[in-house]
Amino acid sequence: MTVKERYEEAKELYKRIGVDTDAAVKQLKDISISMHCWQGDDVKGFDHDGPLSGGIQTTGNYPGRARDAKELMADIDKVFTLVPGKHKLNLHASYAIFEEGEFVDRDQLEPKHFKKWVEYAKEKGLGLDFNPTYFSHHMVKEGLTLSSPDEEVRQFWIRHGQACIRISQYFAEELGQPCLMNIWIPDGYKDIPADRISPRARFKDSLDQILSIDYDKEKVLVCLESKVFGIGVESYTVGSNEFTINYALNKGILPLMDCGHYHPTEVVSDKISSMLLFHDKMALHVTRPVRWDSDHVVLFDDETKEIAKEIVRNNAIDRILVGLDFFDASINRISAWVVGMRNMQKAFLYALLSPNEKLAQLQMNSEFTELMMLQEEIKLYPFADVWNYFCETEGVPVREDWFQEIQAYEKEVLSKRS
Repeated sequence: MTVKERYEEAKELYKRIGVDTDAAVKQLKDISISMHCWQGDDVKGFDHDGPLSGGIQTTGNYPGRARDAKELMADIDKVFTLVPGKHKLNLHASYAIFEEGEFVDRDQLEPKHFKKWVEYAKEKGLGLDFNPTYFSHHMVKEGLTLSSPDEEVRQFWIRHGQACIRISQYFAEELGQPCLMNIWIPDGYKDIPADRISPRARFKDSLDQILSIDYDKEKVLVCLESKVFGIGVESYTVGSNEFTINYALNKGILPLMDCGHYHPTEVVSDKISSMLLFHDKMALHVTRPVRWDSDHVVLFDDETKEIAKEIVRNNAIDRILVGLDFFDASINRISAWVVGMRNMQKAFLYALLSPNEKLAQLQMNSEFTELMMLQEEIKLYPFADVWNYFCETEGVPVREDWFQEIQAYEKEVLSKRS
């Protein structure tokens, strides 16, 4: 049977439980995921030669890491030939592209230092999101940035945040779509602090100063990301979950929840419904935490499916901005990107193919026996036939056929990078 024939059979089966597969495929095509640039080069960036710092580690030494902007863009190109739909690219400030002989520090970055990324995005039909880079820099003193008691350090990073807002607005204006600008800092302490409130008070003041500049809030969607712990800051993080949610709500910016930034028994899927009651929009970094924030490649697993279900069943596709955040240097980096992107899309399709209104009504009527039965039976519906049809109609390989292109690219391109 052809992919189309299998799809037509699946379509009839789903119709019996009230699911329109054509509508699901159409809706999936319009869901944009923000793909993180830093998977391609192990979070190295282009503005420093030193090691990663700020509680971040990339493990593995698989050959073929992108070493410059040209190589990184080529690798990103390959990914988007294997992923259906149109998406966004998520940049960190450390990926500024300087002309030969030119360099400015992070507090002096300007839109012109990202002009080549804008040109690339226009050519490929991509949107851009952005992140200030508060790690891997000599001005991270004693592990602190925006919460530092050293005013010179703090002001440097405040200027960096302000510069990034201006760059984000440049992205939005050039590309005709909002830019999500995410603030995350690594600040914290390895052991139990004597004073928890002062660093957070300084962080709050720093954020106030960053947001005090004039910018278009419809074009730049500033969000704030929390973290429960990091390597070297195991006992206390300044930007805790409570801090970031309260600050975002108070200032009218977006909260960002990263799947790895909570205690091991917490899941982001359970938090989404509560957040939607109090925030018009929110952002997610979908990753796979293994023992906390280890940023493994996103799988088509239960939690990823549950996150997508919560977004779909709460009619929040336009309210929740989804980006990915993982980095694995132990496997082919491009393959990791493709797996993660396609799995996030699979999770959305799985959610769109659920009879969500019927399931909600069964819960409302306390018909829990039928609810459990139907929830279990739809797990075996021919979801894969709909996914393969979506890929085929979008002109990307179906099933595992995409991996042959990765193998060829590795042989022809990646293996020749020293």
